[in-house]
Amino acid sequence: MPANPTDLDVTWNHGAPPFRRSNDPLIQIHWIDENTIVLRQSMVINYEAPFLYLMFGEARAILLDTGATSDPAFFPLRQLIDRLFNEWLAQHPHDDYELMVAHSHSHGDHIAADGQFADRPRTVLVGHSPSDVAEFFGLIDWPAGEAHFELGERRLAILAIPGHEASSIAIWDPTTELLFTGDTVYPGRLYVNDIAAFQNSVDRLLAFSKLHPVSRILGAHIEMSNREGRDYARGVAYHPHEAPLPMTVDQLRAVAAATRTVAARPGAHRFNDFAIFNGPCKSEMTRQNLRARIRRLWPF
Repeated sequence: MPANPTDLDVTWNHGAPPFRRSNDPLIQIHWIDENTIVLRQSMVINYEAPFLYLMFGEARAILLDTGATSDPAFFPLRQLIDRLFNEWLAQHPHDDYELMVAHSHSHGDHIAADGQFADRPRTVLVGHSPSDVAEFFGLIDWPAGEAHFELGERRLAILAIPGHEASSIAIWDPTTELLFTGDTVYPGRLYVNDIAAFQNSVDRLLAFSKLHPVSRILGAHIEMSNREGRDYARGVAYHPHEAPLPMTVDQLRAVAAATRTVAARPGAHRFNDFAIFNGPCKSEMTRQNLRARIRRLWPF
């Protein structure tokens, strides 16, 4: 573990140009502190390159998302989690320490490696449907309200935030004051399936942030570049100049305001730090595919 892992000023592995070999690890590891880890799946394995989060408490740990690849030969997530568990338990001995495997939502790039944990001892896999998630966390008024999940001296707040996907949740950790938002808020293309639900969810996140300290907001991808309003095309596996992963409450406020302005206008709408894809956006997706083909040959 790093001696003083107190920030998220990280250069994330960002793939390799076409026709060049990447030396990136299959999974990049960053310890935020001695009990909190960020993992990023390599773009060499899957262009989605999702971020996963592992949080340790006194009684149990929670893994948020299992990535975009099921085969452990290409994406050895279970093996890595077991190694990280052993490292942590060497410093914090516990008997019968548990792992909860939960998901920011149930899209395939966030649940693919669930099967690697199916036979893991002292491990609980949370289901994928809204009812599964609501029952596990005790979200009795889904999607309103909030629930709490105790890791042991680390009590997480759980909020239902449908709109991108029906089972989407956010997790707030009072220890780090981090708010984990999956594919609902991140520096990238915010794909909205249900705009009314999405607007309600973002507004509730904003209201929550007014009542609780939020140091940073961590989503599940980076798709924006460090040039304002410029994203990397969907399918491109080389992001040499990415925007930072952490977002601020001010940026969350901007997402909420932007959502209100585009709610009645289906289509793709670009802003400085994110884009909102309201509905299927078929013409824009065709454009994304064309851009991806071009960038595979001439990446910017």
